[in-house]
Amino acid sequence: MQMTLAPQLRQSLELLQVPMLELRTLVREEMEQNPTLEDVSTETDQIEIEPGLTKTEEQEFDDEFKVLAELDDEWREYFSQDMARRPYTSDDAAKRQFFLDSLPQGLTLQQHLMDQMAMTELKEAERQVAELLIGSINDDGYLTSPLDALSQSAGYDLATLETVAAVIRDFDPIGVGAINLRECLLLQLNRLGMGDSLEARLVRDHLDALGTRKFHDLARLTKSTPEEIEAAVTFIATLDPKPGRRFSSDATHYVLPEVSVQKVDDEYVVILNNDQIPHLHISDHYRDMMQNPSSTSEVKAYIRDKVRAGMFLIKSINQRQQTIFNIATEIVKVQGDFLDRGVKHLRPLTMSQVADVVGIHETTVSRAIANKYMQTPQGTFEMKYFFTPGYTMADGQSVSNEVIKDAIQTLIDEEDPTAPLSDQAITGKLAEAGYKVARRTVAKYREELKLLPSHLRKGF
Repeated sequence: MQMTLAPQLRQSLELLQVPMLELRTLVREEMEQNPTLEDVSTETDQIEIEPGLTKTEEQEFDDEFKVLAELDDEWREYFSQDMARRPYTSDDAAKRQFFLDSLPQGLTLQQHLMDQMAMTELKEAERQVAELLIGSINDDGYLTSPLDALSQSAGYDLATLETVAAVIRDFDPIGVGAINLRECLLLQLNRLGMGDSLEARLVRDHLDALGTRKFHDLARLTKSTPEEIEAAVTFIATLDPKPGRRFSSDATHYVLPEVSVQKVDDEYVVILNNDQIPHLHISDHYRDMMQNPSSTSEVKAYIRDKVRAGMFLIKSINQRQQTIFNIATEIVKVQGDFLDRGVKHLRPLTMSQVADVVGIHETTVSRAIANKYMQTPQGTFEMKYFFTPGYTMADGQSVSNEVIKDAIQTLIDEEDPTAPLSDQAITGKLAEAGYKVARRTVAKYREELKLLPSHLRKGF
């Protein structure tokens, strides 16, 4: 029983996690292996819904097939109504083919990491944490959220997150899973056995100063010679600052929002994008074969297995769409001010909050929002963009960390180029605006925004 269900459960989780364009490829692959599946949305004529199969007492599995057939009829009715509301046109067919042809086929960084995770000895609970962390690693190979923030948003113990994160940092490519450039370079140096070297000390203690190339000053601080500093800096330059980029394709990546948000009668409405998902049903031909007295037991058993797999796929797609819809609906409820007025009004939101409301596990929320996009009146955003920890302002109001980042970006954009603001000065100005943020947090957010420190911004 367990061996039979495991592949289906893995398929269901995979369907939930992949974005819509990849979902189409997975469905087409399944259709090639399962002849009982047909795509209703590729046909321009309405398909007439046939009644369910009648009960047959001769074969035990005929009863089961009757139930599956009735489920199929319900799906046909649902999709027929959907197509009646939005008739399928030749333009729709052209768009579908365009998106299909645009699918990137290379191995992604997340897939590469998941393959390595499968070979570890992590326990099941730790594997769920690993999936969460891998889903939070960007294309450059960096962990986009601090572990303490992930602990708050996902409800996992910080010690467990740190343990699993250490395992991931041993994965290929070297340096993956780091929180910033300093940690990424140190991971690479440690793997080379240079954890106590001059190069490591320069990265650990003087990374910001490396760009100035003031070798004499660095030599004095590290009690080395300028020649040794120059050689160390030259070696550091050979390290990879973005270890995940070799998994990125130079080809154009097309983003297709899973959901769109529109304002109707002063209320925001979530609309699922179902146009690009095949509308599957069970083929009439195989339904007839099940009722044909001349069909052998072996044929009927084969059809039964394929129908089971097909119906599980259909139900998994429906569950995927419903889960994404429920999560998007809760996001819209919380982020109404953002939808009206923009990023300065983004509210803090955690995956555990949404999981409690929707009635699913935090890891399910993590899988459902991975690589998914939402089209809003403020633009198109990754769904994970809306999940951020919060900070308490002087007036007691909670704001998202994205609001803090936006404020830092604005301050630096408006600063005097001849006297750029230090991180401490930015911290003071944020405090004046009511944001209680530590200087080290400002430095971390500045690095995430890919902004140079003040001494390197001077004159730019």
